[in-house]
Amino acid sequence: MVPQTLAAGDIYPALERGAIDATEFAGPYDDEKLGFYKVARYYYYPSFWEPSAQLSFLVAQREWARLPKEFQEAFQAAASEVNLTMMAKYDALNPPALRRLLAAGVRLRKWPAEIMRKAEEEARALYEEQAAKDPGYRRVYTAYWAFRDEVFRWFAVAELGYQAFAFPSV
Repeated sequence: MVPQTLAAGDIYPALERGAIDATEFAGPYDDEKLGFYKVARYYYYPSFWEPSAQLSFLVAQREWARLPKEFQEAFQAAASEVNLTMMAKYDALNPPALRRLLAAGVRLRKWPAEIMRKAEEEARALYEEQAAKDPGYRRVYTAYWAFRDEVFRWFAVAELGYQAFAFPSV
């Protein structure tokens, strides 16, 4: 496959005329709004590359340091609130959108485990390649994976333990 980067408004026409065979966008709610289900009838899940939406705000460290402490705190509070509100909104909007997509004839398909493993392997190889070129990236990358591995141990106990109980048929 050859990945393409397209503006949101260009994806549907590209699918329609066969210029691209598939798309990965956001989630059921946004995908439904853009009409992808009319030209792409299969909906694959899960995605390790985007397990959840998140908003990020980036500020130059020098400029951040110039802000008064109360402005920094207000900015952090506002950024946190916007992120939480966005995640809650999509948690509420995606389930009924998925139901509507399925009712419109979209077929839900789970990626086979071997494809997921290979995709993750290729992604990690790309991360390693970037880390080999950039010491700053290497520092963040190494810290991220150490934190991720620690958090995943907890998630296996908490979230996956609850999931096995609450959603046994999923």
